[in-house]
Amino acid sequence: MDTVKVVLAGQRIGYRRVSSLDQSTARQLDGVTVDKCFTDQASGKDTNRPELHAALDYCRDGDTLIVHSMDRLARSLVDLRQLVKDLTARGVAIEFVKENLRFVGEDAPIAVLLLSLLGAIAEFERSLILERQREGIAIAKAAGKYKGRRRALSASQQDELRRRIALGERKTDLARQFGVSRETVYCYLRTPQ
Repeated sequence: MDTVKVVLAGQRIGYRRVSSLDQSTARQLDGVTVDKCFTDQASGKDTNRPELHAALDYCRDGDTLIVHSMDRLARSLVDLRQLVKDLTARGVAIEFVKENLRFVGEDAPIAVLLLSLLGAIAEFERSLILERQREGIAIAKAAGKYKGRRRALSASQQDELRRRIALGERKTDLARQFGVSRETVYCYLRTPQ
């Protein structure tokens, strides 16, 4: 008696990422059919992104994670390779639309080489962007045009914050009330008046 192995097709899960709120994900995965899609508006400098974690948790054996391009998944070669390795080890295929590459765990050496090369290019590109940004800020500072990031709290709010902390109010509660992070509260406390 012959046995027939039934292979169930998994879900197609999309992942999109833009670096800032004013960017659009419209072109990413345009025309690609997915069952569920996760979208981050965060830098790709690391993997600490809520929707990326949600997508990774959602993926099951037999599913395919579909990403527009490698640099949307990770800007670090180490992170990119680790994500692909972890997903394929769980039986999840990963597909990069722009590069026309699919990884399933038992990939041809040329596919692994392309992953490494294109991942290294994405990492290099991020380094260049940061370098240009630092150069631009230095030039703007020298010309007196760069004042830095706008303060989260006005001078009167900062005084109020310091006064209430001196009275013993909890920093966590004050951060919530002023709509800033705890780190911002501590930053104001370290900064001379």
